[in-house]
Amino acid sequence: MTAEDLSVPAAELMIVGHYDKEAGYGTRRAGGSPSWLLMWTEAGEGLVEQGGAAFRVGAGDLAVLGSGVAQRYRVRPEAGRWRFWWVHFQPRASWAAWLAPFAKGGGSHLVAGVPGAVHERIGQAFLRAVRDARWTPHAPHGGEPMEAARVPAVVVGGAARELVMGAVEEVLVLATATAGRDGRGEGRGEGRREEGDERVRRALAIIAAEPGAPHSVATLARAVALSPSRFAHLFAAVTGQTPMRAVRRARVRHAASLLEVTDLDVGQVAAASGFVSPFHFSRAFRKEYGLPPRDYRARLRVTADEPAPPVSG
Repeated sequence: MTAEDLSVPAAELMIVGHYDKEAGYGTRRAGGSPSWLLMWTEAGEGLVEQGGAAFRVGAGDLAVLGSGVAQRYRVRPEAGRWRFWWVHFQPRASWAAWLAPFAKGGGSHLVAGVPGAVHERIGQAFLRAVRDARWTPHAPHGGEPMEAARVPAVVVGGAARELVMGAVEEVLVLATATAGRDGRGEGRGEGRREEGDERVRRALAIIAAEPGAPHSVATLARAVALSPSRFAHLFAAVTGQTPMRAVRRARVRHAASLLEVTDLDVGQVAAASGFVSPFHFSRAFRKEYGLPPRDYRARLRVTADEPAPPVSG
């Protein structure tokens, strides 16, 4: 395994690319990645491990790996190759509700059996993401998409990032809304038919709608008509995290959005995102993104003309 395979993209970078790899390719990150990773398989098969979860992905499967957990993924030797799109990103808070029913543990998710009817549209969304990653107001027309996809595209911030986030959001909506409806995915997206899924989804939607609200296990449990102990157990079983960790992460991501699109100072961002103090906010933000809020904002505002660092999926 090469040094490139061990690379860990910086938390603030959004990176999109396309790989067609033969048996022998693999990536291992013992400390996980500070960013999330999405992989859409077009052909062949891969093996994915994160935390205590391990699963196989094939054509029409979408794997989404959360940050901060040891991960490994590679071409399944018996398949011979693996052709897939991949994106490193920081998710929008609302995405958690869509992914929760497909949790596999360890912060990983498998959206299996996405129907063929939407494969072309998903592929087009990725092509658009690569083109938009290089978009600027002064050069609004990107180059030839598939040619560009041969080299991973790095998005630091600004309008290009929002365009790419829109494409990733489209992929997530299409995949999570349709998975399993053709019968192939039944039983593979474990947990989505469990008794508590709908209630967990409602709790995630409540958190996403107002991350800065004074949420607690008790208030969230009451909102979905469960006892706090039952709710906490069910939430962890479905999502792989505690309710308050989900709240904290939603608050941090909300804060990141405010840092990106407003000129509020760090104290104002902390208060608007539900943190009791700027110190508590800075500590939580650094844990999630790998750098303090001020540095995050400063790096996002670096001009798009700076050369991008080498990356790997």
